[in-house]
Amino acid sequence: MSKRKAPKSEKNEDIVEALIELAEYEKNVERNRFKEKAYRKAATIIAGLDKRIKSGDDAKALPGVGDKIAKKIDEILETGKLRKLENIRADDKSTAINLLTRVSGIGPAKAKELVDAGIINLDDLEKHKDKLNHAQLIGLKHFHDFEVKIPREEVKELFESVKKVADSIDEEYMMEVCGSFRRGAKFSGDVDILLCHSEFKHSDKHHGDLLHRLIKKLTEKELVTDKISEGDTKFMGVAKLPKHKHFRRLDVRLLPVDEYYCGLLYFTGSNIFNTEMRAHAHQKRFILNEHSLRPLECGKPGAPLPVSSEQDIFEYLDYPYKKPEDRD
Repeated sequence: MSKRKAPKSEKNEDIVEALIELAEYEKNVERNRFKEKAYRKAATIIAGLDKRIKSGDDAKALPGVGDKIAKKIDEILETGKLRKLENIRADDKSTAINLLTRVSGIGPAKAKELVDAGIINLDDLEKHKDKLNHAQLIGLKHFHDFEVKIPREEVKELFESVKKVADSIDEEYMMEVCGSFRRGAKFSGDVDILLCHSEFKHSDKHHGDLLHRLIKKLTEKELVTDKISEGDTKFMGVAKLPKHKHFRRLDVRLLPVDEYYCGLLYFTGSNIFNTEMRAHAHQKRFILNEHSLRPLECGKPGAPLPVSSEQDIFEYLDYPYKKPEDRD
């Protein structure tokens, strides 16, 4: 997945970008996941507004916006900037950690380790490749390409190319692009494909070579250029279309056919929508996750319910159906 996905808002873009930057700081430097989640939730809610926020009090009427975030919004509205962010940007260590975590495969702990060793920029990383693992080396190799957002049409083209290869192997493959793309985003940070096969069910002990044979063929066709990791059910790597100049992050996840639609719902997102739907399921005495929908029986999850579409899940839960583009 892309490491930095900021929601967009034409009306409140300055506020949204500031909150996302604060979230990145809390995640990468302070390692405070609670504050990170709070900033991201507020940013997502504000990004969905179709009108300009006029004050912090105005923002506090929104879910996920408390006093502290409201005060920061007031400061942005009144001064056009945020003192806390200026202090963060002026701190060399914080800036270096935030930069290094943008390299795919480098998390906050590794970034701090590198900065503590005196490695503060990409040039330093190039000189100390011995400190990086395989995934991080690929992230460094393609850093500039991974920073470039993928236009929707290019995601479609890459997906269609992958699907064409899959169909040539076995027409029983089924797949779809998930994430923000499926929710209608104009640009994506990476391409996440959910894959299944009609003969692969949860009860099967072996996955066969369903994923491996697809990746093998994609590599032979030179669509896949680098492998970060490859297991029986998940591939992480790099892809490139012949007529395009940028290399792109590609993830392919294999699910059993009887888990496919719960997985499709979950991996489409958004995170806020998933949280709300799982909470609703619990109120209705169900357990919903990326694998299954189960009724709660005497406080314990029962057998998975048969699910043959996303709509089935909404109907079981008596939850109004929302199209993917309405799940932000």
